[in-house]
Amino acid sequence: MSKRAVLVGALIAAAIVACAGSPARSPQPVSQVGIVSSNVLRADYAGSEACARCHGELVEHWRRSPMHNMTRELPAAVVLAPFSGTALRFKGDRVDLEQHGDARFVRVTSARFGDALYRVTRVIGGHHREDFAGIEVKDVSAVPAREAGDELILPVSYLIEAKRFRYKGYSVMSKERPGLRAGPVWARTCILCHNTAAQLTGLLATLPRRERGAYQGVAVDASLPSTLRWRTEIVDVHALDGALKDEIDHLGGNADTDALVDRAITVTRERFSPKDLVEVGIGCEACHGGSKAHAADPGVHTSLLPQGAGVRVAPPGDAASVHAQSVTRACARCHQVLFSHYPYTWEGGRRDQNPGGSNISSGEARDFLLGSCASRATCTDCHDPHAEDNGARARTFETPAGDAVCVRCHAKYSGAAAQRAHTHHDPDKPGGRCVACHMPQKNMSLDGDLGRYHRIGSPTDAPKSADRPLECALCHGDKSVGAVLDDMERLFGKTFDRAVERELYGSLDVNVLEATLAKGKPHEKAVALHLLGERRVRGQARAIAAELVGEYPLVRTYADVALAKIFGTSSPMDLNTEDDEIRVQAAAWLSKENVP
Repeated sequence: MSKRAVLVGALIAAAIVACAGSPARSPQPVSQVGIVSSNVLRADYAGSEACARCHGELVEHWRRSPMHNMTRELPAAVVLAPFSGTALRFKGDRVDLEQHGDARFVRVTSARFGDALYRVTRVIGGHHREDFAGIEVKDVSAVPAREAGDELILPVSYLIEAKRFRYKGYSVMSKERPGLRAGPVWARTCILCHNTAAQLTGLLATLPRRERGAYQGVAVDASLPSTLRWRTEIVDVHALDGALKDEIDHLGGNADTDALVDRAITVTRERFSPKDLVEVGIGCEACHGGSKAHAADPGVHTSLLPQGAGVRVAPPGDAASVHAQSVTRACARCHQVLFSHYPYTWEGGRRDQNPGGSNISSGEARDFLLGSCASRATCTDCHDPHAEDNGARARTFETPAGDAVCVRCHAKYSGAAAQRAHTHHDPDKPGGRCVACHMPQKNMSLDGDLGRYHRIGSPTDAPKSADRPLECALCHGDKSVGAVLDDMERLFGKTFDRAVERELYGSLDVNVLEATLAKGKPHEKAVALHLLGERRVRGQARAIAAELVGEYPLVRTYADVALAKIFGTSSPMDLNTEDDEIRVQAAAWLSKENVP
């Protein structure tokens, strides 16, 4: 990967970070918080232990959460992956995981890129998978200081639910690779979203500047349409200059320039390292902002709006809207868009031309900001970031109880009769849930399933007609394109351009999912693959098998799982081998299952 590619990817790097509290503990609207202190400078931060003095029970749950443990240092870290031999074979290359005493090593053997041994320094993640960073060493007796060399992202991931290893990076829309090698540098691509840093770092890109190079940890506004961006105002240029010089000096750069914002970005990109973190892992202040003044005096409140360093964020809207978006933007500091060079968005657009929604995990908060409910609802309405099981609250939205969050604003849909009339589905069944239509399951998730798309809208919204498959077909996948359109027009009083749909699918008489598999973009094909597998559509087995050698390994895994579901057996495929061998294996599998 080129340096420029790493930097561009880092701009939209996203990993798991929390937002600000549950509904029961939600911060007050900004207009009611009283005395508020600076919260963006590194001097404003107290560390999570300071929070534990008053919020002990909450912090104790947080310490055990996947969020907090996003980055763990070895040798003390708990590691789930077995370091006990060969972990992964890939196109003739090999990764071996070894443990010697309390030290863990990743040994890469590659005919194309050469052999290397890495002492593992960090474990990243732990909810759905574990990734690893390490420093290259000559032998297992070496104990290098972390400053002795770059910590590189190692080319293997451990999938916790599946209990197997996969090439690191194949959970996003990366193209097939020729062999195994480590990289990029952890401190250039992962450090700011997986740990706690002062908010000033993320604000730099919102200030007037000439520098256009990407850097990690940037505020979400850069990846939003211009109409949704918040404005950062300079209210004290001397205070800002002082803050920038202090930060540049701290990072060991040269602040002797008039273009301090540009210099701060360059120095951050080139020099930010683990020693510059406020805290390893996701601490309380990763979401709540610097809280040293509040820890010293509870009468001084924290605010989710970044403030200090001579700048202020000037969000539009009333107090409730500002509060809701402040919560979501705390999450969107990291839950923006996963780094990937995949160009397409849902809505039929391109990420570099007309910002749209992401189709993989970790863009959820940004996608939410694009949708219809961001002025009142928040991430924490559905997710409890402090909980050890931070998906428990979200699972209630699969039940009638979860609709309560939606009908607190949309009161006219409260009650079974109103819901039935609105949804045209039984309110006691999955099709009657608010999220079924307004947050459809069409994103590729980290567990290999489909997750909910977080840009809240309706299946009949105009941009959705450029998507494949039509969203109603996510549940009604047995129908033709024309039949789905007829139903949507009849039930919801909308009109669709049949010529556009005919161009997208080739015909209105074909099955929606089958046509999506035949003509869709790779992310659309993944949805069709998953649903055809769930429905066990045996007649599509050969078309599904063709995707086992598609250009995106993530989509290949959806094809593999779909075939296994259709045949009711475990997969015999080795997707880590060469494409010609994959074709041979696929042909043998289809022949064994008597697929014509």
